[in-house]
Amino acid sequence: MPPPRVGATAPKAVRRRRAWSRYGERMEMAPPQIGRALVVIVDDRVSHGERADTTGPLVRELLEEARFVVDAVVVVPGESVAIRNALNTAVIGGVDLVVTVGGTGVSPRDVTADATAGVLDRPIPGIAEAIRASGLAAGAVDAGLSRGLVGVSGSTLVVNLASSRAAVRDGMATVTPLVSHVIAELSGLGSA
Repeated sequence: MPPPRVGATAPKAVRRRRAWSRYGERMEMAPPQIGRALVVIVDDRVSHGERADTTGPLVRELLEEARFVVDAVVVVPGESVAIRNALNTAVIGGVDLVVTVGGTGVSPRDVTADATAGVLDRPIPGIAEAIRASGLAAGAVDAGLSRGLVGVSGSTLVVNLASSRAAVRDGMATVTPLVSHVIAELSGLGSA
């Protein structure tokens, strides 16, 4: 049986598929990108070269799976000024999402939440609480004890995650479904 003709008698899907292949295009279109992201790893040992960063590649992979273009993974020491500078650079650079990893606990060196608070225009406590609750339920104790914040700075969403791989995986799973809605709201495309 010959394949259906491209014309009025062929089903619409067949016509579309043949039209794409006629022009040498891919038959399936890639989903659109949600936006641009930056990852900030807060770790004194990694910033001084004492150990390798293992969470940066994980966050990059999870963001790319969520259809983000990751501009960079930046490593900074656990110092308020360095963290604040990285966040401000991301906001000025116009990224849609900044994910920080590390420095959210209760030790004196854990200053990520404090530095982030100075950058945020509007906190979104519901998302931060969801990350803590979900992390604790998943057994990521550092996520449950995290002082991490989530909020908006300019038109950039900032998310603080605890540093364990379990906390990162669970935190990203919690945040990812909400991010596209927040970005749409910030760009004026969301519902009022």
